Amino acid sequence: MTIAARIDSSKTEHDENFPVASFLIAPRLRAPILSFYRFARAADDIADHPALSESDKLARLDSLEQTLLGKSDKAKAALLVRSVLAEHDLAPTHALDLLTAFRADVSKRRYANWAELMHYCRYSAMPVGRLVLDLHGEDRSIWAYSDPLCSALQVINHLQDCAKDYRALDRVYVPLDAMRTYGASVEELGAAKSSPALRACLKSIAERNAGLLPEASKLPLAVKETRLGLETGAIVRLAQRLTARLITSDPLSERVHLSKLAGLANGMQGAAVTLVARLTRRSDFPRASQVQ
Repeated sequence: MTIAARIDSSKTEHDENFPVASFLIAPRLRAPILSFYRFARAADDIADHPALSESDKLARLDSLEQTLLGKSDKAKAALLVRSVLAEHDLAPTHALDLLTAFRADVSKRRYANWAELMHYCRYSAMPVGRLVLDLHGEDRSIWAYSDPLCSALQVINHLQDCAKDYRALDRVYVPLDAMRTYGASVEELGAAKSSPALRACLKSIAERNAGLLPEASKLPLAVKETRLGLETGAIVRLAQRLTARLITSDPLSERVHLSKLAGLANGMQGAAVTLVARLTRRSDFPRASQVQ
């Protein structure tokens, strides 16, 4: 058995807030994208495993890296990604960046401010979008739109799971300076309902996250590949909807996830709006070649 296989995954692509290689993506690229997702899932499950010591977690993450770099064949999830990267003539940079984030998760429990959280997203979230764009042969200049979208998705997950992360892992992604600003404490994340101070703090983070979405919303029209445009259009719409919900709801005591039906409806709405926009191609919208 491989190192990664000995840990049961906490969830699959079907459990995510956002589509992962859905039917909108070109069939030839679904399996490569899913292999990268499952690599990330394996690394995440290692970093979050409750029964492993820090040294054991780091050793298992190292095994993923060794397999990714061709120095070992032990970690199945990394072996699949290595094959995909070779087939598409891509460097392992994005996968290695993800491992940087998961190594941080092993020992880092708190984030001082928004900038520190965005630095984490640079390694935990942005590489996912960058890899998908590279697989599609998209211009790397549009990372300027993909990066804020991926960061926004990461912050949405952090806010949705803020109580669970604190209770299960003693890990807090809510910036500490925001907590101080509103007079909230980390320990309040363990309550059944947010105090007024914590609620104001979490709302402020959701509002700041909303500030990432205007640039992110340019991605669906900036990509060349139509199917990727529809997929990212669906994701942008879901990010907007979930961010709005996090602004108005308490993640400790209220439902801040969308139902499967609502998620499908919002995603398809986003894809449909994108399709119309791509067909009419607004003159004020930059194509990939125009992005600086």
